[in-house]
Amino acid sequence: MQTAWAENILTIQGTGGFDAEATFFCGQCFRWDAKPDGSYAGIVRGRSLTLLQGEDKLTLFPVAEAKIPYYIHYLALDDDYPTICTKLSRNPTLRRCIESAPGLRVLHQDFFEMLLTFIISQNNNIPRIKGIVDRLCALCGEPLAEGGYCFPTPEAVAAQTPESMAVLRAGWRVDYLLDAARRVASGEIREETLRLLPYHEAKSLLMTIHGVGPKVADCVLLFGLGQAEAFPADVWIKRAMASLFPKGLPGYAQPYAGIAQQFIFDYARRNPHLVK
Repeated sequence: MQTAWAENILTIQGTGGFDAEATFFCGQCFRWDAKPDGSYAGIVRGRSLTLLQGEDKLTLFPVAEAKIPYYIHYLALDDDYPTICTKLSRNPTLRRCIESAPGLRVLHQDFFEMLLTFIISQNNNIPRIKGIVDRLCALCGEPLAEGGYCFPTPEAVAAQTPESMAVLRAGWRVDYLLDAARRVASGEIREETLRLLPYHEAKSLLMTIHGVGPKVADCVLLFGLGQAEAFPADVWIKRAMASLFPKGLPGYAQPYAGIAQQFIFDYARRNPHLVK
């Protein structure tokens, strides 16, 4: 991989086949949109970004030079996906799943955004999730000069009330969002602590937050804390596993179970006739 930067434009050559379409729209993030000109527009850590994808090449802007390592990591371009996929592909069914979307990557996103986003995602569909997230950002996120809003801080959400959050049209999820924000803002739940804990202990701690069950906790661990062994399992992925992996994942895949899950989920979504 080679990077070049000039005038706030980051060019990355040799991306290992990164596929923006597969990555941004597989259900792991909700602040990227495809534009008619083929570009992608997103808001990441308080910046409005445009991403262009070419042949084994990405162009991302505007990017401050000091933030290049952050965006490389955010896009998982510093993860060794060739090695991970080779290991997972020892299983022929996993190989088919990977070959269906070889450029899919698990992004490294911000913890608090993932916590609230996946509380919102419960019993919900992607367009409605995106709508609630956008309304939350408009309610208490900082406005951006280019338009749109930052994802709000824990303190900004914690300062809200059920009445002020009625504009989200999030229903029963509002109480869960407030509890999560207040516990993070108070320091009762700390990202730093979660990152230091073993997987099962971190999951148990997250599940002390009202409305955070096993699936939401695993989403936060995988997408917001880099715990690749976390395996989010909703009804759809459970059906996919029952059809494709009735004996479960092979043992050697467990350190990368969450990455495998994304390939399996995408494969099942593209081939619904294979999921009973």
